[in-house]
This record gives sequence, C-alpha cells and structure tokens, in this order.
Amino acid sequence: MKETIEKEWQAQVSILVFLLLSLWWLINPIVIPLSYKIRFFGDFPSLYGIMALWGGICGIYISNKWGGIKSTMGKVLFVFSLGLFAQEFGQIIYAYFSFYKHIEVPYPSLGDLGYFGSIPLYIAGVIFLAKAAGADLSLKNFAHRLQAILIPLVLLVISYLIFLKGYEFDWSNPLKIFLDFGYPFGQAIYISLALLTYLLSRNILGGIMKNKILFILFALLVQYVSDFTFLYQSSKGTWQAGGINDYMYLVSYFLMTLGLLQFNTVLTKLRQAQKN
Repeated sequence: MKETIEKEWQAQVSILVFLLLSLWWLINPIVIPLSYKIRFFGDFPSLYGIMALWGGICGIYISNKWGGIKSTMGKVLFVFSLGLFAQEFGQIIYAYFSFYKHIEVPYPSLGDLGYFGSIPLYIAGVIFLAKAAGADLSLKNFAHRLQAILIPLVLLVISYLIFLKGYEFDWSNPLKIFLDFGYPFGQAIYISLALLTYLLSRNILGGIMKNKILFILFALLVQYVSDFTFLYQSSKGTWQAGGINDYMYLVSYFLMTLGLLQFNTVLTKLRQAQKN
C-alpha cells in the first residue's frame, strides 16, 4: 500500500478527498445539525458519494490496462468498479428526492436499483477474485464444504434474527418484501463468499498479489459492516443522514478505491519485470 500511495497520483487524490470529506463530516453537524429537517446540497450526505464515483472511474481505467473483461483480473476490477458506481447511483437518486422533490426518500425507490444492484456485483466480484487468487471453490475437500455451509448459514441466521424475526408480510407491496429479505441475505452471501475465499486461499497466496487481494477482501468486510449497521439502525429508527453510518460508507468506498489502485502498481511492476 505504501508503494501505491507514493507512486500513484490517483491514490494521493483519493487520500486528499477522504481527508477533506472526513473534516467536513466533523464540521457539518456544527454548521447543519443532524436533527435539522431540511437538507442542503453540499452537506456531508450529498458529497461523500464522490469517493465511490472516483473509485469507480479509477477501477475501470485500471481494468482496461489489465485487459478488461477478457482477463480474470480485469473482470475483478471491472465488476467491483461497477459496484462503486451502483452505490453512487443510489446516492444520486437520494439527492434527487432530497434536493429537487424535497421529500423523504421513498422505499422502495429507484435508488434501490443502485444499492441493491451492488450486491450481485460484489458477489460476482468475489467469485472472480477467488479464481484470481487460486482458491478452489469446487469444494472437493470435505473441510471446505463444511466451511461453505456453516459460514453463510451462520450469517443468514444472524440476519434473520436481527432484521426479520417477527416480520409482517405486506403482500400489497411485493417489491418491498423482496428487498427486505434481499438486502440482509444478499449481503450475507457476498461476505460469506469473501470469508470463504480468504480461508481457501490464505495458504496458497504468495508474491506481490497476496496483500492486494487480502486488502480487497478487507474493504468488502468494511462495506458489509456498513450495510449491516445501516439495516440495524434503520430497523431501530436511529439512522440519521450524515451520522456515523454515512461516514462508515465513506471509509468503505475509500478502502475499495485504494484496493483497486494497488493493482495498477502491480501491473507496472509486472511489465517492468518482463522488460528486464
């Protein structure tokens, strides 16, 4: 990571943007209290998605350098970049309702196309990442099969007990039912695959790729914790725009951006090695 920060100007821009947004997150409640009902363009919730947008642009650029969707690593970078774009799409729709319509964001809304859409993208990204890492997802080993069953099962049970126990079905709004179940279960699936990828590849990863792949998995873990916190706070009625959860999302976007940028450094080193 140190090498990426020193050599990649995109990483330096990412850090600068992250620090400025972090400072604004600290100052924003003083200028505009979180309890204030009217949203202003320029408040923290309307700005921090810039990090996801920047990360997506950088990721697509680096993916193309790796051969785009024609290569395994290019697919990894491309799909995770689309995941960041999907998150930013949700942010834009959120801003549209807040600043143009001046209404509370409805649920479900068009924004859920982005937020929920990022889940299958992250799932696909982890699968491609597992392939790039050399993880054996064919699960021929009994211990691997057991892990593949227990990890998602535990997370799905936890998600059900926290978010869906005693759930009252409103069949007049089937899309809401789908999303109410799809968000916690879908997020449990992508983090389960990420954990499984780590467990299956930790003993075979080596060389310059090891820490880069592990960093991406860590960024996914932070994304999952952010999603979990959002669902939990929303279920308890304690979520606030511009609160700690929004900052957690900023951190997750920042980490994913740095994670993608590391593969530009790797590619440069590989090309230099080929020349020598």
